[in-house]
Parts: sequence; structure tokens; C-alpha cells
Amino acid sequence: MSKIKLECHEANHICDKNQYKEASFWEKVKLTIHLIYCRACQKYTKRNVKLTKLVKNPKVETLDTSIKDNLKEAFEKELAKQQ
Repeated sequence: MSKIKLECHEANHICDKNQYKEASFWEKVKLTIHLIYCRACQKYTKRNVKLTKLVKNPKVETLDTSIKDNLKEAFEKELAKQQ
């Protein structure tokens, strides 16, 4: 049983390895068992999964250069009024 039981820091390390597809089958089994009874590590794992999804598929939209220039110009005009 002691080979199966993990401490939280070990579970978090395996969770991180699993995120990068580096965890072995046995480590995944031990992590799954640990997650059954540890709420703190469940939360850590959920946040890790969410982070991985965000990094793999970022939904970042940037402004067009002309729009940026217009905003900068408007900002500079307002700033000049305040001085």
C-alpha cells in the first residue's frame, strides 16, 4: 500500500509531468488514486488542466495597427488637454 500512497507534493509533481505527457502509467494510476481522496490536489489538477488548455489554444485578439495609432493619437490629444 505504501507504494501506492502519495504525498501531495508528489501528486502535484506527477500532475505536472502528466501535463507534458511525461508521466508513466504507474504514476498516473497512483495520481488517480490520490485524487479520489484529496480535494486540494483535485483543485490543483483542475487548475493545471485549465492552464494547459489556455496555453494550447489561446484566444488572444489584437487590434489592427491603424486602430492602435488612432487610440494613441486620441490619448495624446487628451493628455495634452490636461497639461
